[in-house]
Amino acid sequence: VQLQASGGGLVQAGGSLSVSCAASGRTFSGAAMGWFRQAPGKEREFVAAIRWREQSTYYADSVKGRFTISRDITKNTVYLQMNSLKPEDTAVYYCAAGRIYYNNMPPSRYDYWGQGTEVTVSS
Repeated sequence: VQLQASGGGLVQAGGSLSVSCAASGRTFSGAAMGWFRQAPGKEREFVAAIRWREQSTYYADSVKGRFTISRDITKNTVYLQMNSLKPEDTAVYYCAAGRIYYNNMPPSRYDYWGQGTEVTVSS
Protein backbone atom coordinates (compact mmCIF):
# COMPACT_ATOMS: atom_id res chain seq x y z
CA VAL A 1 0.00 0.00 0.00
CA GLN A 2 1.32 3.42 -0.95
CA LEU A 3 0.00 6.57 0.68
CA GLN A 4 0.02 9.88 -1.15
CA ALA A 5 -0.73 13.00 0.86
CA SER A 6 -1.84 16.23 -0.73
CA GLY A 7 -3.17 19.60 0.30
CA GLY A 8 -1.64 21.74 2.97
CA GLY A 9 -0.06 25.11 2.35
CA LEU A 10 0.06 28.50 4.01
CA VAL A 11 -2.87 30.04 5.86
CA GLN A 12 -3.40 32.80 8.38
CA ALA A 13 -4.36 32.02 11.94
CA GLY A 14 -8.05 31.35 12.21
CA GLY A 15 -8.24 30.03 8.68
CA SER A 16 -8.94 26.56 7.33
CA LEU A 17 -7.09 23.97 5.30
CA SER A 18 -7.78 20.47 4.19
CA VAL A 19 -5.33 17.66 3.57
CA SER A 20 -6.06 14.31 2.03
CA CYS A 21 -4.30 11.01 1.70
CA ALA A 22 -5.03 8.43 -0.96
CA ALA A 23 -4.05 4.81 -0.59
CA SER A 24 -3.04 2.99 -3.73
CA GLY A 25 -1.58 -0.35 -4.64
CA ARG A 26 -4.55 -2.29 -3.46
CA THR A 27 -7.84 -1.61 -1.77
CA PHE A 28 -7.13 -0.64 1.77
CA SER A 29 -8.50 -3.27 4.10
CA GLY A 30 -6.68 -2.39 7.25
CA ALA A 31 -8.07 -1.26 10.56
CA ALA A 32 -7.47 2.47 10.52
CA MET A 33 -5.85 5.46 8.93
CA GLY A 34 -4.58 8.43 10.79
CA TRP A 35 -2.72 11.70 10.73
CA PHE A 36 0.40 12.65 12.63
CA ARG A 37 2.37 15.86 12.54
CA GLN A 38 5.91 16.89 13.26
CA ALA A 39 7.03 20.42 13.92
CA PRO A 40 10.70 21.43 13.63
CA GLY A 41 12.68 20.18 16.58
CA LYS A 42 9.76 18.20 17.99
CA GLU A 43 8.71 14.59 17.99
CA ARG A 44 6.03 13.27 15.71
CA GLU A 45 2.68 13.52 17.45
CA PHE A 46 -0.73 11.99 16.92
CA VAL A 47 -3.42 14.23 15.45
CA ALA A 48 -6.40 12.06 14.52
CA ALA A 49 -7.39 8.58 13.42
CA ILE A 50 -10.41 6.87 11.95
CA ARG A 51 -11.35 3.22 12.03
CA TRP A 52 -11.77 2.28 8.40
CA ARG A 53 -15.00 0.28 8.60
CA GLU A 54 -16.73 1.63 11.69
CA GLN A 55 -15.65 5.25 11.09
CA SER A 56 -15.01 5.76 14.79
CA THR A 57 -12.80 8.79 15.16
CA TYR A 58 -10.11 9.76 17.64
CA TYR A 59 -8.45 13.12 18.17
CA ALA A 60 -5.61 14.63 20.09
CA ASP A 61 -6.87 17.02 22.74
CA SER A 62 -5.07 19.88 21.02
CA VAL A 63 -7.23 19.59 17.88
CA LYS A 64 -10.58 18.44 19.24
CA GLY A 65 -13.39 20.64 18.05
CA ARG A 66 -11.22 22.17 15.32
CA PHE A 67 -10.15 19.25 13.14
CA THR A 68 -12.33 16.61 11.52
CA ILE A 69 -11.10 13.34 10.07
CA SER A 70 -13.19 11.46 7.55
CA ARG A 71 -12.76 8.85 4.89
CA ASP A 72 -14.18 7.85 1.54
CA ILE A 73 -13.98 4.11 1.28
CA THR A 74 -14.74 4.15 -2.46
CA LYS A 75 -11.71 6.36 -3.08
CA ASN A 76 -9.43 4.75 -0.49
CA THR A 77 -8.88 8.25 0.82
CA VAL A 78 -8.75 9.84 4.25
CA TYR A 79 -9.28 13.55 4.79
CA LEU A 80 -8.38 15.98 7.54
CA GLN A 81 -10.35 19.22 7.63
CA MET A 82 -8.57 21.76 9.79
CA ASN A 83 -10.46 24.81 11.02
CA SER A 84 -9.57 27.64 13.39
CA LEU A 85 -5.92 26.99 12.70
CA LYS A 86 -3.32 28.28 15.11
CA PRO A 87 0.39 29.00 14.59
CA GLU A 88 1.16 25.99 16.81
CA ASP A 89 -0.53 23.77 14.20
CA THR A 90 2.39 24.50 11.88
CA ALA A 91 4.05 21.19 11.03
CA VAL A 92 4.56 18.57 8.38
CA TYR A 93 1.48 16.38 8.40
CA TYR A 94 1.86 12.67 7.70
CA CYS A 95 -0.84 10.15 6.98
CA ALA A 96 -0.46 6.61 8.15
CA ALA A 97 -2.32 3.34 7.86
CA GLY A 98 -2.43 0.41 10.20
CA ARG A 99 -3.50 -3.18 9.84
CA ILE A 100 -4.51 -3.02 13.48
CA TYR A 101 -5.63 -0.15 15.62
CA TYR A 102 -6.05 0.59 19.28
CA ASN A 103 -6.45 3.83 21.15
CA ASN A 104 -3.20 5.76 21.62
CA MET A 105 -1.41 3.43 19.24
CA PRO A 106 2.13 4.79 18.74
CA PRO A 107 3.54 5.70 15.34
CA SER A 108 5.75 2.61 15.36
CA ARG A 109 2.69 0.37 15.10
CA TYR A 110 1.44 1.91 11.87
CA ASP A 111 2.41 -0.11 8.82
CA TYR A 112 2.37 2.46 6.03
CA TRP A 113 3.29 6.14 5.84
CA GLY A 114 2.80 8.90 3.34
CA GLN A 115 5.46 11.38 2.40
CA GLY A 116 4.14 14.32 4.44
CA THR A 117 2.63 17.62 3.46
CA GLU A 118 3.53 20.96 4.98
CA VAL A 119 1.04 23.14 6.81
CA THR A 120 2.12 26.64 7.84
CA VAL A 121 -0.09 28.90 9.92
CA SER A 122 1.00 32.51 10.15
CA SER A 123 0.08 34.73 13.08
